[in-house]
Amino acid sequence: MALTFYWYPQCGTCKKAKKWLDDHNVEYEPVHIVEHPPSKEEIKSLISQSDLPAKKFFNTSGKKYRELGLKDKLPEASEEEMVEWLASDGMLLKRPIATDGKQVTVGFKEDSFENTWT
Repeated sequence: MALTFYWYPQCGTCKKAKKWLDDHNVEYEPVHIVEHPPSKEEIKSLISQSDLPAKKFFNTSGKKYRELGLKDKLPEASEEEMVEWLASDGMLLKRPIATDGKQVTVGFKEDSFENTWT
């Protein structure tokens, strides 16, 4: 099964991840994370498949994250609130996100991609 690859084409990290997938002949379906952000249900599914806490899905260096003051809100927020925020704007999601429906990687670390997608 091909991966679903949520990415933002102007993002340098996303470009590196895409190049890695191309270089390793990994099939994927690219999804523009801002034009077609994952739904609340998809985000919940990604979180549960990843074994990562919901807060790891936030793009903490993004402008939108700072504008909304999420740094101060996240420690007290429920997972439901976090999912709500993440689904509201693709720019809040840490990227790229790759999934095959069973496993999920968030961000790009070459060794993580190597272990998960080859």
